Amino acid sequence: MSSASAEKAVRVSVRGRVQGVWFRAWTTEEASRRGLRGWVRNRRDGSVEALFAGTAAAVDEMVAACRQGPPLAKVEAVEQAPAGDVAENEFRQLPTA
Repeated sequence: MSSASAEKAVRVSVRGRVQGVWFRAWTTEEASRRGLRGWVRNRRDGSVEALFAGTAAAVDEMVAACRQGPPLAKVEAVEQAPAGDVAENEFRQLPTA
């Protein structure tokens, strides 16, 4: 099995102007297009948090895309950490936490 097809899961925190700029909907579309599972939600501190799971290549692409975000976003920082098992079968938006 090549490393590109290996499964990977990461939790990502995106900071900057990332709420009120369509970031969650954009993330849901982009992650779904890449065949990823997981979720995205706003945080009360103004950041956006997401969990991406899928092939390592697709996860890495999605994290890289988050560094830019949708057109109205102004991303200042993206932090990622390994995540455990993902029970999700699709990618969805969750309520603010």
